[in-house]
Amino acid sequence: MLAPATAWAQTPYAGMQSRHIKALSDQQIGDLRAGRGMGLALAAELNGYPGPSHVLELSDQLGLNPEQRSKFEEMFSEMKAETTPIGNRLIEKEADLDRQFASRTITAESLGSATAAIAKTQGELRQAHLKYHLRAAAVLDQAQLARYAELRGYTSSDAAERHRHHR
Repeated sequence: MLAPATAWAQTPYAGMQSRHIKALSDQQIGDLRAGRGMGLALAAELNGYPGPSHVLELSDQLGLNPEQRSKFEEMFSEMKAETTPIGNRLIEKEADLDRQFASRTITAESLGSATAAIAKTQGELRQAHLKYHLRAAAVLDQAQLARYAELRGYTSSDAAERHRHHR
């Protein structure tokens, strides 16, 4: 009838205490170091503004012409060059916050400074990713944008078929 005390103490955070930076998983650190979007650009992606990396992955299905492909390759390189250093700064700022808590040197003032710096860096990273989604959409034509949404699973072919029959 009585459960062991450890069963009551289990939380979704169990095991995370051994992370190098408690607030970031190894996957998140890898994504930040590689300049990947980590869902930061969902506002753009899910509203018809594709990301350069996904466009390149689907370039054949989208029928990119050589000029478009070249623009997307350049855009992707620029995006990685911009977002990777910001991601590395974010890792550093999270590590600093983690160190302050781990060493028990955190104060109300340093907490405010650290979290403000993290928020600012997260905002810069998100803006950088969103900017490239905005640029990417301007390079594709309407048919390619529609095909992109279909290939990414954002539209159903049933809905597209119903739309064609109701015209």
